[in-house]
Amino acid sequence: MYYVGPAAIVLLSLLLQPANSVAQLNRQKPENIENVGVTERLGEKIPLDLTFASAKGDSVSLQELFEDNKPVLLNPVYYECPQLCSMIKEAIFQGVKDLQWSPGSDYNIITFSFDHEEGHKLAAENKQRFLNKLDRKGAENGWHFLSGNKENIKKLTGAVGFDYNKLENGQYAHGAAIMFLSPNGTITRYLYGLKFDEFNMRNALYEAADGEIGSTAEQVLLYCYQYDADSNSYAPVAWRIMKLGGFATMIILGIFLGFMWLRYRYSTNEKQIKEPNGRA
Repeated sequence: MYYVGPAAIVLLSLLLQPANSVAQLNRQKPENIENVGVTERLGEKIPLDLTFASAKGDSVSLQELFEDNKPVLLNPVYYECPQLCSMIKEAIFQGVKDLQWSPGSDYNIITFSFDHEEGHKLAAENKQRFLNKLDRKGAENGWHFLSGNKENIKKLTGAVGFDYNKLENGQYAHGAAIMFLSPNGTITRYLYGLKFDEFNMRNALYEAADGEIGSTAEQVLLYCYQYDADSNSYAPVAWRIMKLGGFATMIILGIFLGFMWLRYRYSTNEKQIKEPNGRA
């Protein structure tokens, strides 16, 4: 008969701890991130009467940033975020850099802090850093870095469905998303993740502008794509491609028939001119 000591019994009890108790712990969502996430509010307008501080410290209303009739990319961050926000800003920067369209001339970007304790100096530092890296003429007039008071920040984040929580260590738990808005402040699209490639950003801006952006060739191409929520990207739409193909076929057919008609008219006229001479 073997003797099992107390230490062995304790070790055995730990190893045989029920798996369902561990699973129960995994299913429990931490309270500080329970209400964190994004609730899409497509088709709704943001309150353009809200005022924020510009990177220079001047008071500016959202309405002023929408007055030039351009689509807007909205980017909620907090400037001193050590991880996620920095990655999102870098992802936006890369997407903006790859785009042929430029902030300030074709569209605008509004990056704003949802931490009311961050002021315009931090906004100015971030703006200068990204503008220096972008090195795009006129971008300083189209990429706005804002800070604001708690009330207006809550109203704006609430309007776009962006929920976040402050943690005990002073950092924030929040999602990774950017929003696209039409020139009148209507939310038209959300993109998620830590990579915003040029193609998806171009389509989202085209959608926000209701097709009023880019060259004619780009507008024709982008018309054939529609946002797919499952893949968080734009995919070709068969009926639009068929419609565009049918329209192109009609144009080609019209040109061909027009050419044949002109050729027939020319040969008929030439015949009528030659026939009297033949009789003479």
